[in-house]
Amino acid sequence: MTERAMIRIGNGTLSAAINPFGAELSHLEDAQGRELMTDADPAYWTGRAPILFPVVGRPYRDTIRVDGTAYDMKQHGFARRKLFDVVEQSESHVVLALSEDEETLAIYPFAFVLTLAFRLDGPTLHIEARVANPAQTPLPASFGFHPAFAWPLPYGEPREAHRITFEADEPEAIRCIASDGTIAEGERPSPLDGGRELLLRDDLFADDALVWDHVASQRVTYGAAQGPVLDIAFPDTPMLGIWTKPGAHYVCVEPWHGIADPEGYTGEFKDKPGVFTVEPGGEKRIALSVTLVA
Repeated sequence: MTERAMIRIGNGTLSAAINPFGAELSHLEDAQGRELMTDADPAYWTGRAPILFPVVGRPYRDTIRVDGTAYDMKQHGFARRKLFDVVEQSESHVVLALSEDEETLAIYPFAFVLTLAFRLDGPTLHIEARVANPAQTPLPASFGFHPAFAWPLPYGEPREAHRITFEADEPEAIRCIASDGTIAEGERPSPLDGGRELLLRDDLFADDALVWDHVASQRVTYGAAQGPVLDIAFPDTPMLGIWTKPGAHYVCVEPWHGIADPEGYTGEFKDKPGVFTVEPGGEKRIALSVTLVA
């Protein structure tokens, strides 16, 4: 990841650092300066919280199709590798924006304005994405958050004591990842204890991410039974991924409005599962909040 001058915001309870390259949340710290995000150990993964746009996951053969024309599109799209403009900033909030250019139009033939707003309010970091369509034709897109939180959290409990608890029962099976990173036809039994609790351990992720293509919950809590936890709310995203690399010091909780291509998919991008359409002059808002609960 390219390190640009970090934009730092704070309110005395939390502080955050956002990299304008990718509009990526790079640090989130409590009042004592304890880091709640990944250590980004290059032995595992140097990402921190990439923004996924205009695709989530891997397109089949790294290709999307628009009106029958094929375009090269890499996993998770291009926003995470673009420099955003800072359009508004104060002590406790910042707004960044990205719009189309020659490079994006060559692989995604649409005008767009993608805005990310970060705001601290007490013990909560609010993030809101807006996908706006300035053109006269519909805009198909996907969007996802990909924050990597410290595992373990910095409050003295071991990794094996950490869990993710869903707000609602999630009895359905989850999806499998194919060898090429797309979504395989098969399913995996739900890994949740009692329908709601994911007891974190490395072997859960031996076959890549855990993927819920329909999630009933709009929030989860993450942490150990003792000590502070993170309440992670995602009211606008119908899909969820949870991922790490075995042995790493992070776990990603990824609310998605979109998903990797079904294995072998060669249809139109607009018809792919999870893709939404923004009408001319309209916008789509997708929110995420992270609250430190003592």
